Amino acid sequence: MLGLIRDFIWPRTCPVCSRPSDRPGRHVCSECLNRLPFCPTDGVCRCCGRAAEALSGEFLCTDCRAHRPSFDRAASALQFSGDARELVNAFKFRNRLWLRDDLVDWLEGMTRARFRVDEIGTVVPMPATLWHRFDRGYNQCDYLARALARRLGLPCVRRALRRIGHPKRQGGLDEDARRENVIGTFAVRDPSAVRDRTVLVVDDIMTTGSTLSECAAELKRAGAARVWCATLARSLRT
Repeated sequence: MLGLIRDFIWPRTCPVCSRPSDRPGRHVCSECLNRLPFCPTDGVCRCCGRAAEALSGEFLCTDCRAHRPSFDRAASALQFSGDARELVNAFKFRNRLWLRDDLVDWLEGMTRARFRVDEIGTVVPMPATLWHRFDRGYNQCDYLARALARRLGLPCVRRALRRIGHPKRQGGLDEDARRENVIGTFAVRDPSAVRDRTVLVVDDIMTTGSTLSECAAELKRAGAARVWCATLARSLRT
């Protein structure tokens, strides 16, 4: 009821088309929502989540066969293109944190479709680098992970992981260079928080999966039984 009253006093505007939203409590209108490029839930790699239009069911893609990631399963809600790209970038870089509920709707739907929620022990956000925390003033993955954990009824260990070292920016690096660049860049603060559990790591964008793989490797060294990765968007460059 409070949400309806708030929407009446301060109408929500769709960030895509700039028209009033017709979805109570949400900003993206139904027309723009129907045009967003959601990732398929069928015909995808059972490890990294990459889609193949010609296939159905699950398979293991050639990249995962050649370089098996340390995570056990990964999936994304959106394809990182068009309006979806603008929404994710606005949330990540331009302080549009009021988009969180819309984004977590899609992240939650994908998580329930692609993972066994009853088997997840804890939710962990991808940690931000010191520079990104200083530059943006927040860790967007922390916002996503906390909201997703509440909806799933799961604990969220916000500071389970920390970044160490000073790797180069991943942008512009090829796949092999990305894998090498992130080696040794994560540390687990409290192994007891992840030991013998299935950990769901929440990140914003997955490109090659090298960062998530290194993150998963460190979690497993600390005793995690399995590591699953849920990301808001998947880059089409892969």
